[in-house]
Amino acid sequence: MSWKRPSEPVRELIRQCAQITVNPRAEWLEELDAEVLAASPAIAADPELAAAVSLSNRANLYFWGAANVRDPGAPVPPNTGPEPMSIAREVARRGLTAFTLDAYRVGEAVAWRRLMEIAFELTSDPAELHELLDVCSRSISAFIDGTLAGIATQIDQELDDLTRGTHAERRETVALILDGAPITRKRAETRLGYALTGPHTAAVIWSDDPAGDMGRLDAAAEALGQAARVRPLTILASTATRWVWVPGKSINTVALGSSIESMPDIRVAIGPCAEGIDGFRRSHFDAITTQQMMARLQSPQRVAFFADVELVALITGDTDRATEFVHHALGELEAAGNELQEYVRVFVDEQCNASRAAARLFTHRNTLLRRLARADELLPRPLAERSVNVAVALEVLRWRGK
Repeated sequence: MSWKRPSEPVRELIRQCAQITVNPRAEWLEELDAEVLAASPAIAADPELAAAVSLSNRANLYFWGAANVRDPGAPVPPNTGPEPMSIAREVARRGLTAFTLDAYRVGEAVAWRRLMEIAFELTSDPAELHELLDVCSRSISAFIDGTLAGIATQIDQELDDLTRGTHAERRETVALILDGAPITRKRAETRLGYALTGPHTAAVIWSDDPAGDMGRLDAAAEALGQAARVRPLTILASTATRWVWVPGKSINTVALGSSIESMPDIRVAIGPCAEGIDGFRRSHFDAITTQQMMARLQSPQRVAFFADVELVALITGDTDRATEFVHHALGELEAAGNELQEYVRVFVDEQCNASRAAARLFTHRNTLLRRLARADELLPRPLAERSVNVAVALEVLRWRGK
């Protein structure tokens, strides 16, 4: 493509536009992420991939803007930095294709709308506007084309790497089991080095920081094995996610929680214990459901068991409806302090037995009763009439991020 150097007045306008884009408003970035994720359910349903795409969106916006601050109106080379290359690894390791990245075109449209708004704020001269928008349109399009081509090439390379070695065989075997494909138990056990008889507990371990030290993921998988006193089966699901299974029924949750506490960016979602190959499969899917709930609610919790969140995961499948439910069930109690909410939650959890609830909270029974009376003043209806709804709403709050 021939590239004509813009006039000096327009180069200055491009530089001003670029300076604004390298320091974007928070609401612009939120809109960019929201529209990209809405255009690709495959990305939106995967917390780790969604986080990587968000980082890549920001990196691309900064890359284009910084290039035009340095040399306004000049062609911008493709972004081959760590963020887009991370996307290539994530897409390849999930068995997706480059077509998944079509969502980037939506991001391009969002960025273009914002840039037009900036352009119309900077000048009202028709000739300058025409030249400015023409140059920026071609520049952004060429930049995204080049960046996506680079990602597609890297995806091909990653796929080639993954088709060689034992990792690919183990991942393929697990995929066959999870899909219910016809593979004999003996053959699957030989390929995995893991017995598929007896009870299994599955976990999904992932990192909130795709650019962080991925060695902590393997350390977390080992910590899970130590908490269960067994050797875990660990599958590299993607760069920042491990799928893990441990045989047996017992996990030392205190020991596991202590280990994960020393790994600030690591999260663990654990499925229920279940028997045989069906249990291997079912526990994994329930762990995935738990992970998706934690991501959907931006939960501050680091470790979650499906048994503890099953109802919350069901209720929060539609986040907007869940938010309305919490508002209606709790009224002003929703904005009350965590302590008062915890008193009510524990009281209901103890079948509304004040003595047992007080003992569990390490407080005097009369103190508990005073707190409950205060809660009744804040609730839309008395606790005695809506205890189940209130308890469910409080569970949603406990798992939801601020």
